[in-house]
Amino acid sequence: MNEKKKYNLIGGVCALVAVVLIIALAGYFVSKPKAHVIQGVAEASEYRVSGKVPGRVEEMYVREGQKVHKGDTVVFIDSPEVRAKLVQANAAKAAAMAQSSKAQAGARTEEITGAYNLWQSAVVQEDVMRKSYERMQKLYDQKVVSAQKYDEVKAKYDAAVATAAAAKSKYDMAVSGARNEDKAAARALVAQANGAVMEVESYLGELYLTSPVDGTVSAVFPKTGELIGTGSPVMTIVDLNDVWFTFNVREDLLKGMNLGSELTLRIPALGDKQVAATISYMAVRESYATWKATKETDGYDAKTFEVRAVPTNAVEGLLPGMTALVVR
Repeated sequence: MNEKKKYNLIGGVCALVAVVLIIALAGYFVSKPKAHVIQGVAEASEYRVSGKVPGRVEEMYVREGQKVHKGDTVVFIDSPEVRAKLVQANAAKAAAMAQSSKAQAGARTEEITGAYNLWQSAVVQEDVMRKSYERMQKLYDQKVVSAQKYDEVKAKYDAAVATAAAAKSKYDMAVSGARNEDKAAARALVAQANGAVMEVESYLGELYLTSPVDGTVSAVFPKTGELIGTGSPVMTIVDLNDVWFTFNVREDLLKGMNLGSELTLRIPALGDKQVAATISYMAVRESYATWKATKETDGYDAKTFEVRAVPTNAVEGLLPGMTALVVR
């Protein structure tokens, strides 16, 4: 009987010890601080396709999810106003070229001949008036005619001389053509018109928008037939060859993270695939959104840093928005 009691007592003590150990272990595991999970997201370069010319979306050549290459035409924008401006610019160019040709060529042969005939007529008239004046001069010297008659003939002679000189000047102008300054001004007008045509033609080139990079169309904003303004985005193209991971890490968790150091990341969306990435960027985030009061950091306010890591090798199937977890 004593042995039985002794056995029961030992069994009870062992059971009590086991219960205490179980409770202690459970408390330890429950109270053990959990490892911090550093979570990030995959991002990629995005390019917005937009045009300089307002108009109506006439035709969309791609759709969301479609792969495109750099230089591929993705959309056509119709703009009747630009075509009308091209007609106006070409008309202004034609007028300027005509004015320049006229200035460079000078007066026509008919104009030169007419100016010459007028000059010769004025010369003949001058010769007639000179003879009349000489006769009147002799008579006036002999006191045969009055001073008034003399003055009248002299005035007509002076007018004939001036008329002949003016006719000679017009003939010389017709022969020499436009002045050098006028020719230069005409050439400048042609250059200005050419510039206007080139400007409008460049706008015509903007009616066909092309992809700036190899990538995938992630979003298309307007629909066919809708109006768009100058600079309005038409679609977004994602360059999947330029992918990185972005993490927001509290500063007390930055241990082991330095520029150029390598991280091992786990991608849940790819079946927990592990990939290697190199830290390429580290910078503190804006202070208004990154201060965090915490007792776990001995009472100081911890800031948050943005950390970017670039995959060491291309990751097949990786898409922007996928979650990445740091493996430590």
